[in-house]
Amino acid sequence: MAILTETGGHPEPRGSRSVRQPVQPGTLSPLDKFFKITERGSTNSREVRGGFVTFFTMAYIVILNPLILGGFSPDAAALDVEGGWLQATQIAAVTGLTAGVMTILFGVVANLPFGIAAGLGINSFLAVSVVGDVTWPEAMGLVVINGLLIVLLAVTGARTAVFNAVPRQLKAAITVGIGLFIAFIGFVDSGFVTRTAGGPPVQMGDGGSITTVPTLVFIIGLITMGILIARKVQGGLLIGIIVTTVIAIIVEMSMRLGAGGPDNPSGWHLNAPVIPSNIVSLPDFSLVGAFDLFGAFDRIGILAATMLVFTLVFTNFFDAMGTMTGLAKQAGLTDKRGNFPRLKSALVIEGVGAVAGGGTSASSNTVFIDSAAGIGEGARTGLASVVTGALFLAAMFFTPLTAVVPLEVAAAALVVVGAMMVAQIREIDFRNFSIALPAFLTIVTMPLTYSIANGIGAGFISWVIIRASSGKARKIHPLLWVVAAGFLVYFARGPITIWMGG
Repeated sequence: MAILTETGGHPEPRGSRSVRQPVQPGTLSPLDKFFKITERGSTNSREVRGGFVTFFTMAYIVILNPLILGGFSPDAAALDVEGGWLQATQIAAVTGLTAGVMTILFGVVANLPFGIAAGLGINSFLAVSVVGDVTWPEAMGLVVINGLLIVLLAVTGARTAVFNAVPRQLKAAITVGIGLFIAFIGFVDSGFVTRTAGGPPVQMGDGGSITTVPTLVFIIGLITMGILIARKVQGGLLIGIIVTTVIAIIVEMSMRLGAGGPDNPSGWHLNAPVIPSNIVSLPDFSLVGAFDLFGAFDRIGILAATMLVFTLVFTNFFDAMGTMTGLAKQAGLTDKRGNFPRLKSALVIEGVGAVAGGGTSASSNTVFIDSAAGIGEGARTGLASVVTGALFLAAMFFTPLTAVVPLEVAAAALVVVGAMMVAQIREIDFRNFSIALPAFLTIVTMPLTYSIANGIGAGFISWVIIRASSGKARKIHPLLWVVAAGFLVYFARGPITIWMGG
């Protein structure tokens, strides 16, 4: 975590992890000058470690994205309206390609330690709600249009204007909400929290107790990482990930738990930590360029296709805004208003990620909240993103190796970082209920609905209504009224689509 100082307007990381030392002119390397490593109180080694940690906590997307968008056979894949499907091996290749290129581009242009990859919300939306009415190429064409619109909003400054219109305390609430959200993701991914057949929506483990070894490995990883960070061990998260992965490999070698599923509820939740026999595999880029830009409009009509694009834009726009707000605050790169360096560049590149994701059929690429793990390790600049991106590109050729780190280990890192991010709650004035309730709704809606955009929408709408009803209408930025109205449409898009004949 980090705090801001007023010296030079630059962030100063908290505690003794990175105390800025005076730098003599001409002593900085070109790499340091370009990424402003010393200026942000970081070091080359810390950036590299942060880049590795971010990759380890994001690597699951190379495995999971192909399972959501495609499969290894038509029987196990999401079929489009014409019975078409995407092959998992091809999706894995373009997932790594797009994530690698866009993360490196983001690091170089925006100079922020954020990883970019296929967003889980949008890929699930495409597989479940879109391809039943259109083909996969047509669905990816809608993703490209969504990205082009986001880039347009960013280039014209509209996206930055909305970002600047968000009150500081709501930005803090977004950070806290994301912290709880990623912690909840970690609990669910590890099996520490599960659904119930009846009664409460969730429970601990199975029937209120921990019953599987993979979940126990998650707990061991959580405690190990927590101890290392509490003791301020340099590289604590990375060390914790490596140590817990070794433990997981030993457990799998001795117990042969295998990958989990309906027939193996006690197995690992996504991938078993097994050292592969074949390490190298050649990527298949056949899906690059396999999109139809306007086919969906011809197939389902202009109004229905427009509503799908609207949903994609709103989700992409505010998920990314919330994520970048939270990550920048965690890294200590924000000013008093919650803005961070190269904001416009970051918003433009994130929009380009959506275009690239649609163009490669990897689905819209966006900033990943998992980047918080690398920031927790000390990453403060785009050099960490370059490292993460390079590892994604390498993963295309070493796909079997990406399955060695089990999801349970990455989940432990997410919970630890979630705890770090919740510390931002100190910036919210809960004594003022016109602030407290919108902030509270923002915070709790994210994890409870599994959506950053939903949390932002609940916060915006309640902020406008409650603050205005409390006699503070003049203090509300005009753009917040517009965005709140947009969220009302977004939340009612189901009935609106039906009304429009969709």
